[in-house]
Amino acid sequence: MAARIPLPSPLSGGPFTSRQGYASGLSPSRLAGTDLVRPFHGVRTTESSLSLEARCAAFQLRMPPDAYFCSVTAALLLGVPLPPRLELRHELHVAVPAPRRALKAAGTIGHKLQTSESDVWSWAGLRIASPEFTWCELGSVLSVPDLVAAGDYLIHWRTPLTTPGRLEAAIATMRKRRGSVALREAIALLNGRSESRPESLVRVMLERAGFTEYAVNLPITTSNGTRYRADLAFAREKLAIEYQGDHHRGVEQFRTDMTRTSRLQEDGWFVMQLNADDLYEPSELLTRIRRVLAARRRARD
Repeated sequence: MAARIPLPSPLSGGPFTSRQGYASGLSPSRLAGTDLVRPFHGVRTTESSLSLEARCAAFQLRMPPDAYFCSVTAALLLGVPLPPRLELRHELHVAVPAPRRALKAAGTIGHKLQTSESDVWSWAGLRIASPEFTWCELGSVLSVPDLVAAGDYLIHWRTPLTTPGRLEAAIATMRKRRGSVALREAIALLNGRSESRPESLVRVMLERAGFTEYAVNLPITTSNGTRYRADLAFAREKLAIEYQGDHHRGVEQFRTDMTRTSRLQEDGWFVMQLNADDLYEPSELLTRIRRVLAARRRARD
């Protein structure tokens, strides 16, 4: 068997189009080689397993110059936390400016949108919808709690990608679009101090149930001088609500959490630890929180 012709160096480091391959001297049979993957029609790459970013880079090679990634795809590229049902989808959402027809290509979902160039960002070499436009598009596919979680991420105080004011301005331009009602409800519930999607979901649950006297990521200094932040806290009743995600399962984190809880309890705090199962029965969880608060108030009074 003849040795496989090596790829020219400009083509060996990432995806390339068939046209680029021919221009570099590759033959049709070389482009059909088993070492090359075809993520999209007319595109080749040597990578057998492609990340979202790599799939977007591959498809961008065949996109019109004014097309860009939008909706769920843009959100995931920005790191926005979404429900698993959306995070696991493989289709790429690609938009073109209206009134042009939406793109049709295998592995993609085409959109035609009324946008300007200011609505498009360059992100890691990819053309994507701006954070504001992306969040507004999510209004048609997310529930209000998940819209809040997405918005909390975008305005997070440590690494903000936008501001509540800019999100509100974006909503104003999309009044007649699907999802605008959910967006208007969600904007009033955003909090840039939320640290995770589950934390945001619990907070929305509390807000909708009428709870108001709680703090998000409340700083607490224990009697021995150790500083902590409670995910959600009712300071007067000394009730801390902590969401324990999968990263808390590690041995070191588990031990740290035990010491943290013990120190808080020593200072009179009641630590209510939640996990994903608690979110499946919101009415039961709310009843539990009400009962704990009532008991803490009776003990205080």
